[in-house]
Amino acid sequence: MKYRFCSSGAFLLIFIILVTICLCIEARTYNPSGKIVGKMPPMSAHTKATLTINSFEKGGGGGGPSECDGKYHSDNTLIVALSTRWYNNGKRCSNYITIYGKGKSVRAKVVDECDSTRGCDDDIVDASKAVWKALGVKESSSDWGEMKIFWSDA
Repeated sequence: MKYRFCSSGAFLLIFIILVTICLCIEARTYNPSGKIVGKMPPMSAHTKATLTINSFEKGGGGGGPSECDGKYHSDNTLIVALSTRWYNNGKRCSNYITIYGKGKSVRAKVVDECDSTRGCDDDIVDASKAVWKALGVKESSSDWGEMKIFWSDA
C-alpha cells in the first residue's frame, strides 16, 4: 500500500509541475495589453504608398531645411519625408520606418514632412537617393523617381 501511495504522489507532483510549466509558457505569450506577442503578419501591417525622390541637401531642390531638426541632410543618407497625415504633426520625427519595394527592405529615418503645396499627396513617402539605391533601383530604371511600395514603422 505504501508503494502505491508514493507512485500516486509522484504522479500528482509531475502533473502539478506540467500544469505550472504550461501556465508559465502561456503567460509569456501575452503582453500586459492582452495582445499576442510575436511577428506581425507579413504585408497586412504594411501601408501602401508611392515612393518619390527628393533632395534634402541645401540647394538640392527639396525646399528648405527639414521640419524635424531645421537642418539639411545629405542625399547619401537613408532619410524620408512623409505626407502630412503620416507625418502626424511631427510625431514620427527622428523615428525610423521600413520601406518594402522590389523584393528588398530598407530602414530610413523620418526627417521632414512632405510639402503638400508642391503635389505631395496623402500616399507619398518622399525619399533620398540613398533609399532608392538601397532598394536596388537603378537611376536608369523606369521605376526611378516614382514606385509603388509598402512601409511600416520600424
